[in-house]
Amino acid sequence: MRCSRRLFLQFGGVGVAGALISGCAEHAYVERPGDPSFALLRRRWRDVTAGSGFDPAAEPYRTRLAKLGTTAAGYRDSMAPTGASLWPDLAFPSFTGTPARLRAMARAYALPGTGLTGDANLAAAVSTGIDHYRRQVYAADADPVGNWWNWEIGVPKKLLDAAVLIGPHLTDRQSRALRDAVDHFLPECRLDDYSGTSTGANRVDLCTVTLLRAILRSDPDKAALAVSALSPVFPYVHEGDGFYRDGSFIQHATVPYQGGYGAVLLSGLATLFAVLRGSPWEITDPNTQIVFDAVERSFAPFIHDGFCMDLVSGRGIDRRPYGDHERGRGIASSILLLGDAASAAERARWQAMVKGWALRDTCVSMFRAAEGDDLGFHARLAAISGDDAIPAADEPVGHRLQTVSARAVHRRLGWCAGLSMASHRIGHYEHGNGENPRGWHTGSGMLYWWGQGHGDQYSDSFWPTVDPYRLPGTTVSTRRLADGAGEGWGDTCPPGRWVGGATDGVYAAVGQHLNGFESTMEAFKSWFFLDDAVLCLGAGITSEDGVPVETIVDNRRTDALLTVNDPVNDPVNDTADDPVDDPVDDAAGWAHLEGHGGYVLPGGARLHTLREERTGGANPVTRAYVTLWLDHGVDPRSAGYVYLLLPGASLAETRARAADPGWVRVLANTARQQGVRVPSLGITAVNFWNDGAAGGLAASAPCAVLVREGGDGTATLTVSDPRCDLNELTVIWDRPVAEVLHGHPLLVSAATGAALTLVFGRLADRGGSSQTVTVRLV
Repeated sequence: MRCSRRLFLQFGGVGVAGALISGCAEHAYVERPGDPSFALLRRRWRDVTAGSGFDPAAEPYRTRLAKLGTTAAGYRDSMAPTGASLWPDLAFPSFTGTPARLRAMARAYALPGTGLTGDANLAAAVSTGIDHYRRQVYAADADPVGNWWNWEIGVPKKLLDAAVLIGPHLTDRQSRALRDAVDHFLPECRLDDYSGTSTGANRVDLCTVTLLRAILRSDPDKAALAVSALSPVFPYVHEGDGFYRDGSFIQHATVPYQGGYGAVLLSGLATLFAVLRGSPWEITDPNTQIVFDAVERSFAPFIHDGFCMDLVSGRGIDRRPYGDHERGRGIASSILLLGDAASAAERARWQAMVKGWALRDTCVSMFRAAEGDDLGFHARLAAISGDDAIPAADEPVGHRLQTVSARAVHRRLGWCAGLSMASHRIGHYEHGNGENPRGWHTGSGMLYWWGQGHGDQYSDSFWPTVDPYRLPGTTVSTRRLADGAGEGWGDTCPPGRWVGGATDGVYAAVGQHLNGFESTMEAFKSWFFLDDAVLCLGAGITSEDGVPVETIVDNRRTDALLTVNDPVNDPVNDTADDPVDDPVDDAAGWAHLEGHGGYVLPGGARLHTLREERTGGANPVTRAYVTLWLDHGVDPRSAGYVYLLLPGASLAETRARAADPGWVRVLANTARQQGVRVPSLGITAVNFWNDGAAGGLAASAPCAVLVREGGDGTATLTVSDPRCDLNELTVIWDRPVAEVLHGHPLLVSAATGAALTLVFGRLADRGGSSQTVTVRLV
């Protein structure tokens, strides 16, 4: 029987799975007789996954190990096997809790300094518990009800982990029975076809379970299968799950997922590289370099000061407070571990990068959190932190645009911004398993930004308390939506194809043809990412939902002082005692949020503000918010907006920018083109939604164009095809040009003189990536 991924995810695998199935210190370990290669794998698995490389008598390891021993002893003493449970407080099936406790006990047995190291009674309790759970829940004849993942990955991975750690204390009978159960729920045919739920991170997990199954019984054929089945994970893909050439990582076909499944994949591969190195099954696939490249191309762009941005974390964003910092630590740990298999140059860069993250994560200390999360990671982190020869890398200044995944990240000294969009291939949001039921508008142009001292802006209970209809940067219909509206698992793609933009790596022109989620609303949104500002344009905002449409200038989790200017330049201060909607007069040109930044509205649009406290979450918490938005009215026809976001700007700097109308010139703001010119930066940029001309630039078809004039008589012209459908593109710049200094392989012809005419060939195959040409000006 062959089943689609959607069917698996929609029904959690119920029934479908059943149809498919028809260091520095000495560790306690007793080898199982057999192939010495498997003895190596068992030692490596223990060292890599349980922890090694630390002195168990030194702090914080001494305390942490002792605590693990105390916990394990408690589990051992409270174990009371019955037909309904292994522990009274964890009723079967207990897919997560019971296997996790058994693994914790096994680690206490295997690790030094726990007080139970090598304790035969503890190991016997683990073996009894594994076998009892297998007989009562994970039996080979059990009906795999519920989520397929529990039966094929979650449960077997923890049970096999524990079994490998206690070695021969699991009897031959018990070992064979566990083997048979794993083979039943995870038959080899699951690794035959790279499709459905056997792709990306899931495939890496399935291979890890297969390898543990091989180690359990010293089975060389299973070990070979585990390694060979990894090969489809490594190459770049052009659709579906996996890594793309622009750095995107997709799972569930339509969800950017570096912070979730991508992190799982990276961790799994780093572990497998480390465990298998030097063995007969060492990973030697020629495409493994793509994984090493992904560290800096796919993962690092979305780590800021130690946390992983929510815009690449799918439905997992609302699981727990500070989950973004937790995900960042996990990725950092995987990068350091993977470094052991990388080149010396890669390892040096990665160590410097992670060291910088750890030093800058002041909201949740990476060092302190690692004490509880992963002792091996803490040891590696401590080693690089104490090594003066390893510098702490700064946040890189620049722009990264991943068109395939409709994500952009812009970094400048003191601040960082991230943009989340939906497109014909990327869903508005993902919900599933009851998670993220109100993430409806996260793909409607949500503009995250972090300033100095605000690394927890979206970490501290933001998702359970924020108004889900007023996410920063979005343009939305205020039509009410049901929790979990739309198809699950990210199957919420709108029809809009023009999503992406052009970047030269320093600046960027990014756009989104937005089709509102479960709405008739349509809008054309552009963001121009600059040195100290993000210039935001909206045009063609139209709706027939019968409700107001709003653009959310910002929604900050703060109780800071908000200042807005009035027509006579007399500041009005919003205080915590003013919880009501405060529309600013039409002549208002700016607002400033103390300690955060400024906002300038060049056209003097009517800005609405709201200060409120909001309560939400399973365990209710209350957080303060300041919201700024533009009201486009009920069923607008071709409404628009222009505003500047100034991260980190002072009140004086905000006033000064508002008083300088020549700093930026809006060249066009329509449903055909949106363009700007910033003379001080030498930038002219236009997003062409259709063919046309604006500000001295003309294009023969929809595209994005970014021109930057340098101070040395040269200029760069960067173009992209966000729709990925152009066989040919002609771009004309009405500027005298002497010659083309550096072309591009897709540049078919170039004419210089009084104007520059560039003809590009088939851009459709470039995945929306940017192509740059350098010229010398007259």
